Parts: sequence; structure tokens; C-alpha cells
Amino acid sequence: MAQYFGGTWQGEPFQIFGTPHLVAIGMLVALNLALVGWRRRFSPRGRVIIRYGLAAILLIDELGWHLWNIATDRWTIQTMLPLHLCSALVFVAAIMLINKNYTLFEFVYFLGIGGALQAFLTPDAGQFGFPHFIFFQVLISHGAIVTAGIYMTVVEGYRPTWQSVKRVVIVMNVYMVLVGIVNWAIGSNYLFIARKPASASLMDFLGPWPWYIISLEVVGLVMILLLYIPFARRKETAPA
Repeated sequence: MAQYFGGTWQGEPFQIFGTPHLVAIGMLVALNLALVGWRRRFSPRGRVIIRYGLAAILLIDELGWHLWNIATDRWTIQTMLPLHLCSALVFVAAIMLINKNYTLFEFVYFLGIGGALQAFLTPDAGQFGFPHFIFFQVLISHGAIVTAGIYMTVVEGYRPTWQSVKRVVIVMNVYMVLVGIVNWAIGSNYLFIARKPASASLMDFLGPWPWYIISLEVVGLVMILLLYIPFARRKETAPA
């Protein structure tokens, strides 16, 4: 059992779009299609159970990630502060699910579905393939963020507005500047704006540093606008 939680891994390394990864993608798609198909069948109590269950999964998974890094002597201030987009969104999504907070929904919908989905498709799992703990931790974390955003949209009926788009874009750029200052101060690479991640990702196709940051801004804006399109003609109202 220890081999599945250790700091080294002798099994098959993680392979993007390998069989275990494709199975995980299929499970995420099936789960969210089920939410869409059964959205009108959930009782008020059932909705509470789903929301609190998803929040618990997010927080327990993140706690396990920190405990594993501590146990394997990998926890450092340069790598483990919750400043990466998806790390921050774990807590944002959990609070949103518990409190049904609309403002937080805006960020989970645009950044969670857009960003965490990309991270789910190209996860930073390093050498740790199936069935190591990290394989599950990385995919569960990002998959749960995506599901949280979809759940609040299709089941709870939350809808983003054009004001949501503007808020998310402005706040995210301010956040990036603040994280850049943190990176400069402690020598970290949060948000991957100091350098590209070691594992394969979308950034590999976006040019060298620092130009890929501008490319990321464009890709992020396009993703936000695409996610807004289904609601562009709806009346600009938000849940109370």
C-alpha cells in the first residue's frame, strides 16, 4: 500500500490521454451529463447533499495534497501556497457550494470550467501514473471544480451576465499582478507566469516567456467569451 502513497513511483508514469486518463475523462463527462439530464429530479434535500458533498470532496482532496507533500518532504512556500488558479478555486468553489454565493459562482463558472478543464485534460501529475494517490488527487481536484461550476449552472439555475465577464477579467488581471509580486519576492512560479510548467500543457504552444503570458490572456478571454455565449441573450439577472 505504501508504494501508492510514496514520494517515488516505480509504476507506469502518467501519460496524457493514456487509458487511465481517458477513463477519467469519460467518467467526468458522464457525471456532468447526468447532472444535466437529471437536473429537475433533485429534491431540495438532494441538492444540499450534492453541494456539501462536492465541497467536502474539494477540501478533503486539497488537504490530502498538502499532507502528502508534507509527508514526502515536498512542501515549500514556493510551491504549496494556494495561489495557483486551480488551488485558489478549490476554496472559492467550496465556499460557493456551501453558501450559494453568486459572485463566487462567476469565477468558478468562467475560470473553473475554463481553467480546470484544461488542467484536467493536461494535468501536472509528474511521474505519478495510475493507481498512485497523485493520479487520483490531481484529477479529482480539477474534475470537482469543473463539476461545481456546471452543477450551479444547470441544477441551481445560476447564470453569468456581461457584468460577470467584466468582473472576472478585471479581478483576474489584478490577481495576476499580485501573484507576480509574490513570485518576485519569494522566487516562486505561481500561475506559471515566471516560467512554463515542466509537464506538457497548452503553454507549450504559446511561445517563449514572457510572450506566452500575453497569449494566455488572449486564450483566457476567448474561453470566457465562449462560455458566456449561451447566456448572452438572456436578461441580465442574478440569483438573490
